[in-house]
Amino acid sequence: MKKIFSFAKKKKGFSPNSSDTGSVLSAGYELKEKDLGKLHKAASTGDLTKLKQLVKKHDFNQLDKENRTPLHLACAYGHADIVRFLAEGKAKLNLCDNQNRSPLMKAVQCQQEQCAVTLLENDADPNLVDINGNTALHLSALIPSISMAAQLLEHKANINAENKEGCTPLILAVTENHPEMVEFLLKEGADVDADNNSKRTSLMIAASNGQISMVRLLLRYNADISLKDDKGWTADDHSVMNGHHA
Repeated sequence: MKKIFSFAKKKKGFSPNSSDTGSVLSAGYELKEKDLGKLHKAASTGDLTKLKQLVKKHDFNQLDKENRTPLHLACAYGHADIVRFLAEGKAKLNLCDNQNRSPLMKAVQCQQEQCAVTLLENDADPNLVDINGNTALHLSALIPSISMAAQLLEHKANINAENKEGCTPLILAVTENHPEMVEFLLKEGADVDADNNSKRTSLMIAASNGQISMVRLLLRYNADISLKDDKGWTADDHSVMNGHHA
């Protein structure tokens, strides 16, 4: 990798290495009041008094048409008091909606950290996967939220979990150009040479995208410059092919 630091000006926009990871920009649920039962409505609006009355006669884990529990909605909308009441009651913490996302995943995706912490403290599973194979840690890497990622790792989230595209949280953070998240994950022991389904490593992706500071960061953590993807290309080859050599 003779000239890996000789990149042209960094390109903006989405990387061709991006995978279908699921949107974090439209993280919340689209709700129609007519489709909500009483429990779900109380959870979504944050009406704890009403919810406490309703659970005396209704199932904590009632599902709506999208397989969402009241806990899913409380997490998505950040009603921490309701989340605590349900989590410490009879609510099942690991039920998944139609996107195969648990309440914890929704709390992370919607950046409701207090809700996420409450769930983790009550033993919610941080390693469940959604329809894209993403864990809660993948979602926190995409946002990015280092504080959320730290909480997940403290509760035994798998730092090298792979989604359906073979991407680890580190690879997603590199792809989305989140250097602080990348360094945090590397400090926490993420595999710098983990590769995706195309055998592309974080270093190859950064080199392909012209992310010079990211390349330097990965090299500081001893990224292997000799590795090749499924086409036989190294990180240096990717930088040349994408016009990032001087």
